Amino acid sequence: MGTGAYMAVDIALVVRVLPNPDNAAKNLAVFRIANSLPQSLTPPLGRGHHVKHFTLGLVVHPDRPVLDSVRLIVRHARRTGGVVVARPCDAGQVEPEVEIVTPEEFVERVDGVISLGGDGTMLGAMRLVVGRQVPVLGVNHGHLGFLIEVTPSELEPALDRLAEGHYTLEPHSCLEADDHTAFNDIVVTAAEPLSSLTLDLEVNGLSHGYYRGDAVIACTPTGSTAYNYAAGGPVISPSAPVVALTPVAPMSGISRPVILSKDDRIVLRNPSGDVPLLFSVDGTPAEPLRPGAELPVRLRTDAVDIVRFDVDAYARRNRVKLSLLDLPLRPDQLVELVPQPLREQAERLRQTMP
Repeated sequence: MGTGAYMAVDIALVVRVLPNPDNAAKNLAVFRIANSLPQSLTPPLGRGHHVKHFTLGLVVHPDRPVLDSVRLIVRHARRTGGVVVARPCDAGQVEPEVEIVTPEEFVERVDGVISLGGDGTMLGAMRLVVGRQVPVLGVNHGHLGFLIEVTPSELEPALDRLAEGHYTLEPHSCLEADDHTAFNDIVVTAAEPLSSLTLDLEVNGLSHGYYRGDAVIACTPTGSTAYNYAAGGPVISPSAPVVALTPVAPMSGISRPVILSKDDRIVLRNPSGDVPLLFSVDGTPAEPLRPGAELPVRLRTDAVDIVRFDVDAYARRNRVKLSLLDLPLRPDQLVELVPQPLREQAERLRQTMP
């Protein structure tokens, strides 16, 4: 799932995994929609005879209290024969045992990613390894954490399960726009505050009209529950290889969301001869879309694999999180969101009350 709040990249750690082609794909239901669950991975990290060395890459957010998690991962890497590396920008925030390498060497050497932070952290970690088929595990030091399965208290057993190869992978798509990568969305706005924009849409070389309003959102299925959802756009199954284009407060032109396939060639064009626009990728600082400039957008499927330990638990947690976004649920459906042990405890308390 996406999130409406973005954060800077916090922490990413890395482990080596090897795919097991003998495992068949399974079914994942995030909102009880059919999704394709990727194959399990073996052999164990750092323990099987096929994996003698692996590299853990560490990226640290300066403000989050994550040092305990960092130390835990460093100790685990030491026990299993791993090496921990970090980029120079994080040198002051890591343990002395962590090897400092250049950003280029970091990306080249890492064998997987563990993100410590919120969804913004997770998105940043995912962008680091697009196309490398490096697994990404999120540990939630943020708030809702739609993308993230593991809490800090669950980190140690999660590392053990990684080392033992007891996990599966969930593929995620991304949007590519020139040299930019977005796992949630690309948002085009006017450069002048409180002004409207005019933006042309071209699909497969043909004009499909224009937008005039506050903004235009191009989002992935993952990002469909972020700004797109807040703007009235559709919630999209993560298994659907599509792009949603949603206008924000449209005044004229295209006024409804448009769903396009991964094979469509999408171009967003600034038709003005003198008025610049801005575009932002996953909530990062905006860049100019100059007068007459084009922004080609395409969906890249299976760009990154996210580690999952318990598919059902992840689906249940995100169902709770989605209920916070005001999805319509009856009272009996809301009760189903409460974990069974808590329901049983509440029933026992109810029976003891006069």
